[in-house]
Amino acid sequence: MSIPSVLNKIVARKAEEVAERRARVSLAELEALAKQADAPRGFAQALRDRVARREAAVIAEVKKASPSKGVIRERFMPAEIARSYETGGAACLSVLTDIDFFEGSDAYLQEARSACSLPVIRKDFMIDPYQIVESRALGADCVLLIVANLEDGQMAELAAVAKEQHLDVLVEVHDGDELERALRIDTPLLGINNRNLHNFEVSLNTTLELKNRVPADRLVVTESGILGRADVELMAANDVYAFLVGEAFMRAEDPGAELKRLFFP
Repeated sequence: MSIPSVLNKIVARKAEEVAERRARVSLAELEALAKQADAPRGFAQALRDRVARREAAVIAEVKKASPSKGVIRERFMPAEIARSYETGGAACLSVLTDIDFFEGSDAYLQEARSACSLPVIRKDFMIDPYQIVESRALGADCVLLIVANLEDGQMAELAAVAKEQHLDVLVEVHDGDELERALRIDTPLLGINNRNLHNFEVSLNTTLELKNRVPADRLVVTESGILGRADVELMAANDVYAFLVGEAFMRAEDPGAELKRLFFP
């Protein structure tokens, strides 16, 4: 398994972060907090309901920065952004919680989810069951598993813990080899990221080429590179109705208005 150097760096730091967090809050304490969290809002179902009607099912991202682009949104108010997305027609939210590389925060997820009625995915680099329980304790409705930085056994274990915690799982792949590995675990959502992790080039053909290899019981979510109306129409013409979009919205003055312009003109 060839892991790009940037992912190696992130995963190494994530292992340190998990150890630091575990030293502060034990797994047993987290499990108790998870049991007290609000009931999950049904992330996968919210997407399925839209897709069944052949409507755009948009996972709108709350994202301040990225390693490659730096700060994307200077005036960053998660609650305000979440309300804007809900008004604009988003089906779900994605909130970055990674601190060191994306300037995210657990608090951003809690602020965004409290400000709206939409289900929320915690977008972070999951490598340890501790993080899955932590996600439920924070109030997340879904977690992201990135095949590129996980071994098969790890991925299966994390998916099993997510199921125990009543969390949906979005498994993200970048190519055919990762897709084959992702299909070995039983999760409802299959994200196809159009960005090549080795050279950072983006091609929507990645989704178009891989989608036909995905069984009908998995819902395909196209990620990265959806920048204009033509991109949305291309995906709809190929029966892809679920989208994860971040940067295009985050650079707009009113993210929800940009979402509406792009998907519901």
